Amino acid sequence: MSMIKTYIDLFRRNRALARLLAGEFISGIGDWLYLVAVLVVVYSESNSPVLLGVVGAARILPYVLLSVPAGIVADRFDRRMVLLVTDVARGILMLVLVGAVIVGAPTLVIIGVSILAACFSTFFGPAIASLLPTLVDESDLGPANSAWATLDNVAFIVGPALAGVVLASGGLEFAFLLNAVSFAVVAVVLWRLPVPRTKRLVVDDAAEPAAAPVGWRPLVRPLAGPFLLDSATSLVGGGVGVLTVVIAVDVLSSGEAGTGYLNAATGVGGVVAGIAGGALLARRLGVPYLVGGIAGGAGLAWLALAGDLLTAMLAIGVAVGGLLLLDVVNTTMIQRVVPDELRGRAMGILQTTSAVLYSLGSLLMPLIAGAIGVPPVLIGSAIITAVAVAIALALAAREDKPPEIDSARARLLVHPIFAGLPRARLEVAARQLVEVPMEAGAVVVRQGDEADRFYLIGEGSFRVTQSRDSGDEAHLRDLGPGDVFGEIGLLRRSPRTATVSAATAGRLLALDADEFRDLVGSGPGLSTRLLDMYRGAISRS
Repeated sequence: MSMIKTYIDLFRRNRALARLLAGEFISGIGDWLYLVAVLVVVYSESNSPVLLGVVGAARILPYVLLSVPAGIVADRFDRRMVLLVTDVARGILMLVLVGAVIVGAPTLVIIGVSILAACFSTFFGPAIASLLPTLVDESDLGPANSAWATLDNVAFIVGPALAGVVLASGGLEFAFLLNAVSFAVVAVVLWRLPVPRTKRLVVDDAAEPAAAPVGWRPLVRPLAGPFLLDSATSLVGGGVGVLTVVIAVDVLSSGEAGTGYLNAATGVGGVVAGIAGGALLARRLGVPYLVGGIAGGAGLAWLALAGDLLTAMLAIGVAVGGLLLLDVVNTTMIQRVVPDELRGRAMGILQTTSAVLYSLGSLLMPLIAGAIGVPPVLIGSAIITAVAVAIALALAAREDKPPEIDSARARLLVHPIFAGLPRARLEVAARQLVEVPMEAGAVVVRQGDEADRFYLIGEGSFRVTQSRDSGDEAHLRDLGPGDVFGEIGLLRRSPRTATVSAATAGRLLALDADEFRDLVGSGPGLSTRLLDMYRGAISRS
């Protein structure tokens, strides 16, 4: 019950998230219904298994070629609008397919339209994975990803089942029409979705050019574990997806019906893991990493030893559930570590490598199984999963160690106003701080000037004053090492509310406006907390 309560509380607090996931769930059902219908059309018209395989492979190709460009688009434009435009485009293509079926268009036309729809689909993953962190608080990010994964797996179960009902009635065009309606539903949801709270990179023509986005180099080490683990789980997942047919037909002698049962168990395992993941991901990510690794590895080993269909169904459900949990943890980790303006690119790269390795696993593992047998391949997959999880956990533990930076910069990592932000993200910001030496009497910021930097005091004493309407100058407070200032104007995008000058010689560490807003944007709700802390100062401005 506590697992279900996690989601109920999440959706009660965040109606926008609930609407978004509900809309995408409906769209997901439509997508699976449409995919089954396309394969039926192609096979019934051509009666060629080879062409059917070519169509399946061709649908993967856009994810390999377009995922990185899709991530760049998600970083440069409003992600809500990216999802909206691509959903509308796919809805229109579904209507084109309806017309193609009605007029009896050649099979190649239907194949071409479906591949074009897949091109638009590549934008979905990077855009929604980058959008979710802007809609939820840091503590809710894991459960939100888990809810998304759960609904996606439910759609995987419902969509093909609905396709069976629709196609049994002989309504191929109706299947495409239903998918078009599902896109219309999610388009309405996206249109009414509130504008994300995090900053989009928009440059004012009258202002100086915006600072360049944070470079990738500081993020390579924090992302090494998640990308390595995703590569391993994608390779294994692709292989296991194809091996279900071999296991059902050749190993268990259960025939084609056994393949259906194993696929059903896969969907159920994903749903159970998604529901359980909501509670697990509300804690430290090391726990679901470990749980997912144990379930994935143990489930694969159990599947290798299964001698009957029921045992195989239970084993594959546990294995796929563990792999799904690892996928959700990886997504959450990347969302937390990567700054907002690079998040789409990160998810685009992840989607590209995932598609390549999933396809590679689908191709190689059946070939290897044909040479050495299915059980050794499954045991090998369990070992690959366990090793990848162990390395990811080791790398994550290493990231928890204090960064090798000077003590003044390290104060940024422990300052209470940044409590709850990812340590790796704070480390990036600490390395971006610029040292500014100050002489006694020098003015750092002047009341009424444009806010352009956030400051951390490394050494010295600083005086904060404010001019009144009467012309008098009031002394507000004194600041010393470890204190910060300059955040009010940056958060409000307003002129400086007070003047800060050096009472003694000292040293400041400055973070440019764009870099500060990126840091604040990596923890939704942080800007409000910062403003609340200094509400008294703001009210006097």
